[in-house]
Amino acid sequence: MTTPAMDGKPVVVSKQAEVVINGVSTQVVCSGFTDHILVVVTQYGKFGTLVSVTPNMVPGELGKPTLTTKVLLGSDEPLVHVLAKNVVSFVSQESKNKPVLLAIALKDKGPDCIKMLKDTIKGCQVW
Repeated sequence: MTTPAMDGKPVVVSKQAEVVINGVSTQVVCSGFTDHILVVVTQYGKFGTLVSVTPNMVPGELGKPTLTTKVLLGSDEPLVHVLAKNVVSFVSQESKNKPVLLAIALKDKGPDCIKMLKDTIKGCQVW
């Protein structure tokens, strides 16, 4: 799905997918904006917790930036921060270190679910 701009180029590019993970229907939507990537992952049909994942480059350091997570809406628990980093760290890296806004509402937070989510997000690449 794209929204056309005045010059004919899309302003926002979105892709979505639906998969069944451990018997639970899971929807993924990725939208690429000029300055952010939005990733929605839900097993409830709603946004759930909204987390900002921001890369921080250390001046003079080569390599991967560190990621800062901040819960904007929802439950601010340690597991949310771990999930956010695990699910979308590659999105920020592959999009040339753009910040990622993650909306996450999961019933299943197991390692196999996270791996399948990452694979599904890669299939919805808009960066």
